Amino acid sequence: MIRENIDGGKAFDWGKASADYALYRDIYPDEFYKKLIDSGLCIKGQSVLDIGTGTGVLPRNMYKYGAKWTGADISLGQIAQAKALSSAMNMDIKYIVSSAEDITGTHESIDVITACQCYWYFDTVKTSKAFARLLKPGGKLVFLVMNWLPLEDEIAAETEQLVLKYNPDWSGANDTFHAVNVDDEYYKYFDKADSFEYRLPVHFTRESWNGRIKACRGIGASSLSDEQKRCFESEHLQMLSNYPEEFDILHYCACAVLKKK
Repeated sequence: MIRENIDGGKAFDWGKASADYALYRDIYPDEFYKKLIDSGLCIKGQSVLDIGTGTGVLPRNMYKYGAKWTGADISLGQIAQAKALSSAMNMDIKYIVSSAEDITGTHESIDVITACQCYWYFDTVKTSKAFARLLKPGGKLVFLVMNWLPLEDEIAAETEQLVLKYNPDWSGANDTFHAVNVDDEYYKYFDKADSFEYRLPVHFTRESWNGRIKACRGIGASSLSDEQKRCFESEHLQMLSNYPEEFDILHYCACAVLKKK
């Protein structure tokens, strides 16, 4: 995948990070899911399409609430991991390989579409139309993000500097607490229904934080060579040896809920 406004236009491929993604990116706390449930989203009686599902983190963790889930991702490697993880948990979740722009399905058949940690990659002219076409009248489109806060967390800040040492074109650094930025294209088909933002600590070990970073776009999914990735990991683990074996990383979560007109 190439986006001119991301990583200086350099290609990235989530399939390269699928193994680490499956191991280390299932990290959303219960509060993250409870916020959605309390908002009446992704619950029993609803059909939900998760765009950019990755390894199926959202469908798998919210499966117990009774919605009928489908996960879509552009990466065959991510979908392979999602299918394996869901099968091991005896979960009836449908997965398809598709970009957000090319997603197909029966018109007005979906109650909720979710897009977590991925909506900034979309061609919004195409996805706004596609999502509106798939959603039932009054259906909801939900954009979600959970990122660490490097300007407020020492370990996150030091880690980011190391990522930038190896991948100076990575544009994911220096994120701050903010609301989801919804592109104006969506408001041609949707009205804003709700939004919320909050800070929360996320617990890691040295190993799991290192794994989380290996599975990020700046390292695992990037065009860095295998040798560069090994050098990064070695240096990152050395850096983390200066900190306790377990620690919290301060994150923020943000959500925007749009309702189909």
